[in-house]
Amino acid sequence: MNFAITMSRSCHSIPGLVRTEKVIEAAAYLDLSNSESPQFIGRAVAALATDPNILEKSGSILVAAALALEYGFADIDGKQPRPLTLDDV
Repeated sequence: MNFAITMSRSCHSIPGLVRTEKVIEAAAYLDLSNSESPQFIGRAVAALATDPNILEKSGSILVAAALALEYGFADIDGKQPRPLTLDDV
């Protein structure tokens, strides 16, 4: 899915860097300032699960950072990762 999102030029934003175990191991070589915890993705899923208008998003490409702005949640460290665009990468 990430590959499809990244390759899609019609997509407005792309997925952020998730702080998995392997990403943390490589942290010395990466900019983690806008990264997301795995729990952040879970918060996005929880927000979608409680949305009574979820069918309006059916078939859409959704990015956790953009959903956080829409639904008003933050990452576990209190940070608000910004949605990235192809111009940012």
